[in-house]
Amino acid sequence: MIRAEEVTLNFSKLNGLLPVVVQHHQSRDVLMVGFMNEDAWAMTQEKGLVTFWSRERKVLWTKGETSGNVLRVKRMWTDCDNDTLLIEADPAGPTCHTGAPSCFFQEIGQ
Repeated sequence: MIRAEEVTLNFSKLNGLLPVVVQHHQSRDVLMVGFMNEDAWAMTQEKGLVTFWSRERKVLWTKGETSGNVLRVKRMWTDCDNDTLLIEADPAGPTCHTGAPSCFFQEIGQ
């Protein structure tokens, strides 16, 4: 295991953003996907709460900052190219703004 401060993430792709997959640390359900810039990465490490960069509003936002449904970081993984993160988190309530536990609840049939 390497420490977060020892990881050099590759923010050079996607205009300085990294895709971040957030997974429930116990059930392994995928909760949501967002994007981090370097500031969001630093804030996530500092607070222990998943923080993203809003591509629409162009601001940092900590998941749950208004609802209280924060995502507490349990473990973090980077992919082999250091340009994507997987964060295992403990959700403090529903993750989706619809009130669903996960943003992935609409199955597409074939």
